[in-house]
Amino acid sequence: MKPPNFRIGFGYDVHRLVEGRRMVLGGVQIDHPRGLAGHSDADVLTHAVMDAILGAAGLGDIGMHFPDTDPRYKDADSLFLLERVMRLIGLQGLAVGNIDATVVLQQPRLAPHRRRIQETLAGVVSAPFNLKATTTEGLAFTGRGEGVAAYAVALLVELCAKE
Repeated sequence: MKPPNFRIGFGYDVHRLVEGRRMVLGGVQIDHPRGLAGHSDADVLTHAVMDAILGAAGLGDIGMHFPDTDPRYKDADSLFLLERVMRLIGLQGLAVGNIDATVVLQQPRLAPHRRRIQETLAGVVSAPFNLKATTTEGLAFTGRGEGVAAYAVALLVELCAKE
């Protein structure tokens, strides 16, 4: 019998904080005076998760699938894009085993939103989702409040191991 096939992918994304945009992290809108700049809804966490999943599946990155030059993705809901990524990996015979992610930002604090974000993303990927948040103690662009970064690691498993 062939051992299970596991695949690991890593994702990273960053977006600037700007006036006049809403802040969406992990599909959850968060009350904050500034939001994230980007072609889509700029959900930096969901983007990092998509890149981790696509990387583990060997399917490139989100820029290949949802280019910021395509007007169809202007202000797109990143959870909708994540659902499309999930369909792509399903066609490859893969499923998410789990996701571990870290958001790097000074403000706002994510603790009050952590459970809702985890539940939202776990629901879309149909797997356990762990979320951590950290600051950079005032260092670099995230510490100066200029932007938000996110890292994600995804474990994919074969739906049916081939003999």
